[in-house]
Amino acid sequence: MAETERTALVGPSAVVTGVSNGIGRAICVALAEAGANIVGCYYSDHQGAETVRQQVEATGQEAIIVQADTGDAATASILAGKAMERWGSVDVWVNNAARLMVKPLIETTDDDWHGLLAANLHGYFYGSREAARSMYPQRRGRIINITSAADVLVVANLGAYIAAKGGILGLTKTLALEAAEHDVTVNAISPGAIDTPLNLQAYTPAVRRTYEHRIPLGRIGSEEEIADVVVFMASHASRYLTGQEIVVDGGLVINGTVGHAMDD
Repeated sequence: MAETERTALVGPSAVVTGVSNGIGRAICVALAEAGANIVGCYYSDHQGAETVRQQVEATGQEAIIVQADTGDAATASILAGKAMERWGSVDVWVNNAARLMVKPLIETTDDDWHGLLAANLHGYFYGSREAARSMYPQRRGRIINITSAADVLVVANLGAYIAAKGGILGLTKTLALEAAEHDVTVNAISPGAIDTPLNLQAYTPAVRRTYEHRIPLGRIGSEEEIADVVVFMASHASRYLTGQEIVVDGGLVINGTVGHAMDD
C-alpha cells in the first residue's frame, strides 16, 4: 500500500456528534482537512455550529450540521440518513457529544444520573448501533468513541461521568468483536487534561498548576491534539487496530513519580 493510500481516510463521509465547540469542532475541521465531508450535530450552540460549518467548507469539503439531542435514539438514524442520502455511505462515525457534572455521588439525584448518562452513554450506544448498521453492508468503516482518561486516573466527584466513560469502553470492546467480520473497526480515544469549553469552569488556576506539574510533557493538551488521533483512527493506517483505548494525556496516567530520594 502506497503512503498516500495508507494515510487516506476509509471513505468520503464522517458523522461527528457534539460539534459546536471544543474537541468536536476540532475533529470536524481535521477530518475535513483530510478529505471528509461532515454530518454533525449540536445541542444548543447555534453560533458555534455555524462557525464549524464555515470552517469545514473553507477546506473545500461539504458540511451538514443539524441541531439534535444524541440522548434521543432518533438522532442517530437522522444523521446516518443524511450521510447516506448525500454521499451514499457512512464511513467514519465519531461519538463525541458529552457533558460534565462535578458532584459527590451522595448528592447526585436520579435526574442528575439519568440526564448525564443520556448524553454520555446512551448517545454512544445509539450512535454505535446506527453506525454499525450502516457500515456492515458496505464492509468498511471506523467507529471512534471519545471517552476520557478519567476512567484510568479516577477523579472524585465525577461518579456519573466516569461510570458513563467505563460503559463506553465496554461497548467499544464488545462491538469491536462483533464488527470485525464486517471489516469495521471500533476504538476509543481517551483524552486527558484538555483545554476545552467543557472544562472551562472546572479548570481553576489551582487545577491548571497541578496538571502542569503532574503531566510529564508539562502542559494541558489542545483540542487539535485529540483530533489528530481521530484522523489516524479514521484512516487506512489504523486498519489492524480495533477494540483499543488510546489514552492521549501527555503521560499523566503513567506518572507515579512522587520524588523518591536518589541512591548515593
